[in-house]
Amino acid sequence: RLSEGLNRKRLARETIMVGTNRIPGAKQSPKCLVIAGTHSGVGKTTIALGLMAAFKNRGIIVQGFKVGPDFIDPGHHTRLLGRASRNLDGWMLSREYNQETFFQSMQGKDLGIVEGVMGLFDGYEGRSEAGSTAQMAKWLNAPVILVVDARSMARSIAALVHGFKTFDPDLPLEAVIANR
Repeated sequence: RLSEGLNRKRLARETIMVGTNRIPGAKQSPKCLVIAGTHSGVGKTTIALGLMAAFKNRGIIVQGFKVGPDFIDPGHHTRLLGRASRNLDGWMLSREYNQETFFQSMQGKDLGIVEGVMGLFDGYEGRSEAGSTAQMAKWLNAPVILVVDARSMARSIAALVHGFKTFDPDLPLEAVIANR
């Protein structure tokens, strides 16, 4: 494609396959994607950092985010991107505060990458989505990429992903990465 006369930055921008977020009250619609996992330890941080680096290397201005009160992963985002990663937390902070933090942080950026916490539907407690990555993805109207530990699996991964896809029909689960 580069030989067709497109410059690298334009090509990279055109290949970002993410939805346009509609946040109530927002003046513009920032683009972002959420990196979620089936559970902790599936490689969310590695995938998120890899995507951040790949987009940055293509001239895309990336803003990092982390769901939950974590400070280690945002430190990795910050070091890689050269700008502070922001925490988003649906249990301790209001929907409005999270959306405003997201919107303010996205000013002048091309793409937000939100690294999830634990498993996609795991949050403060097991009876609701409070504090979960799923809750944040819905608040931001952001497409979700699900990271699955596919070690020692074949066809069973389809059943697992089907369960995640159908568990919450309001969640925009758009892609899967089979890791390991």
